[in-house]
Amino acid sequence: MRVITGTARGVQLKTPEGMLTRPTADRVKEALFSIINFDIPGAKVLDLFGGTGQLGIEALSRGAERSVFVDAREDACKLIRENLRRTKLEGTVVRSDYMDYLNRCKETFSIIFLDPPYAEEYLENAIKRITEIDILQTDGIIVAERPVGKELPWEFDGYQRSKDYKYGKTLLTIYRKL
Repeated sequence: MRVITGTARGVQLKTPEGMLTRPTADRVKEALFSIINFDIPGAKVLDLFGGTGQLGIEALSRGAERSVFVDAREDACKLIRENLRRTKLEGTVVRSDYMDYLNRCKETFSIIFLDPPYAEEYLENAIKRITEIDILQTDGIIVAERPVGKELPWEFDGYQRSKDYKYGKTLLTIYRKL
């Protein structure tokens, strides 16, 4: 796993041992960042299920202004900090359950990455809560990664959903705030 482009291009990111974290495949990450490329410069990013930090780090490398990484596990937070050091990039790492973080969040973002564990309902719950608490800036985007077969709602009041982008067994969906 590596940073694809930008100031940290080519830097290898440390990956976790075991199966608790499922990093986004490089092919999917490359496609994702091609889709949102013009939204990144100057963006304020929330990587809500941080894991390795690779999505927020890739955004920082490509010119995002700020990135906040949230993960409930201390080992994941340590891994994100290590990957930030490796890339010489700066970000804020918060150890918190995703819903607790959203419930107390006072900041607004222009891009929110959602790549939670596939087997849980975290994705649906996170999207619903984000649209309720209004932490996404106008024209901001939510990027949702999920397995083929896992459905997401088409409509959230004030949001427009893109088509699904399929890469092997992975689907990407973009919600844009109107």
